[in-house]
Amino acid sequence: MTPRTIGKAQRRGLAEEAADRIREAIFSGLFAPGAALREVELAEALDVSRGSVREGLAMLEHEGLLQSAWHRGTRVIDLTVTDIEEVYSVRAALERLATCKAAERVTAAELDRLDSTVAAMGEQVTARSEGHRLLALDIDFHDQIYHAAGNRRLLDAWQGLRSQVYLFQLSRIRLGDEDYRSRLVAEHLEIAALLRNRDTETLARVAEDHVHSARRALVGRMAGELTGRR
Repeated sequence: MTPRTIGKAQRRGLAEEAADRIREAIFSGLFAPGAALREVELAEALDVSRGSVREGLAMLEHEGLLQSAWHRGTRVIDLTVTDIEEVYSVRAALERLATCKAAERVTAAELDRLDSTVAAMGEQVTARSEGHRLLALDIDFHDQIYHAAGNRRLLDAWQGLRSQVYLFQLSRIRLGDEDYRSRLVAEHLEIAALLRNRDTETLARVAEDHVHSARRALVGRMAGELTGRR
């Protein structure tokens, strides 16, 4: 085989941009959980080809934000207790491993950045900033831990779950964010302090508790919303 027989590389910029725009629309609430996404309408709205939209949707399906089924088309994932239990149970295992690995490798500069992120959370809470601003700092804090862990496959596993966690946490905030605001700084401050002390035994427990606390809060909010509709 010669280089000429491989074929030309294809630019994927428009597909990636379509994926970014659709993801933002999902996170903003424009497309609710369970909503159908139609290629023709998206292509027209984004002013790109259906092929670019199709590739973008495939990227988001790989992230776990979308589901495709025969005769049903492509939809945003549903927000069900089963989905929540599955996503947060996997996340709890990943967080336990990531924090313990990070404690073994984290640098002073990385620890300082984590502390700065927690301080920024406190400022945003005091300023009563919108929930999505708090969540951006929350996710960034955990991104930093996965990078500090220095394990490529562990980081890839987090990236595969990250968008789903973001969507679920946004749903938790939209259903009522006072509990989230009250816990945000203290829980992340504890994790940062344990990382600095390299206390892996306590970190493993606290990291799992942090995730399961979020899971219980979201499930509880969903139950409360359903009760309020009756």
